[in-house]
Amino acid sequence: MSSRPKLQGINRRELLKLTPVLAVGAFAVPVLRKPLLKTGLGLSDWAAKRLFRRGHLAPTFADSELTPFSKFPVNDYDVDDPGVDLDAWSLTVSGAVQKAGEYKLAQIQALPKFRQNTRQVCVEGWDVIGRFGGTRLSDFLHMIGADTNALFVYVECADDYYSSIDMATALHPQTLLCYEMYDQPLTREHGAPLRLQIPTRIGYQQAKYLTDLSVTNVLQRVGYWEDQGYSRVYDL
Repeated sequence: MSSRPKLQGINRRELLKLTPVLAVGAFAVPVLRKPLLKTGLGLSDWAAKRLFRRGHLAPTFADSELTPFSKFPVNDYDVDDPGVDLDAWSLTVSGAVQKAGEYKLAQIQALPKFRQNTRQVCVEGWDVIGRFGGTRLSDFLHMIGADTNALFVYVECADDYYSSIDMATALHPQTLLCYEMYDQPLTREHGAPLRLQIPTRIGYQQAKYLTDLSVTNVLQRVGYWEDQGYSRVYDL
């Protein structure tokens, strides 16, 4: 009579010991691998959203700590220069905004300019400190009458790249519509004429060569790399 509870206790302890092994073993089963990875990324994204602090600022650095511009990596997913006609360029704005339409760079540059020395981190493992200038995305959203209760800001780019950020990140005071690096206009390989610069996020969410911006509650596509399985909320 006394052996049965003891046996049950042993089984429970042994099962707990085996749980990590079973989880790792499940990844070896092809049909289970993708759902498990999707679940894990979903849990990571959920946790990151809960931990994001709207008022938390990314570290800023002295000019003496800047990575030389010549050593700032050029990173893209397709081409270094998609051939944007800089003179004819405009940003097409749509979605949950009061003033949809085409916006020239001069209209964006007319908003208050902010410069910041912040770190850019790449998922490939490198990071650099750069000097960026532009207008706060929040100021531009207010100018176009964006519904800041909407969930996302979605952007498309001249090289067919696309990305999205949540509204809290879009309204963060360090999130820029960036048109300068190192106090000079963006070069083509770094995203001219306009890119996102988000020091609280990983590099692949800082889209270059912007052509379209939409404020929306529904995403048909999340982001180029996120749609390949990367995390959609990658806070730094």
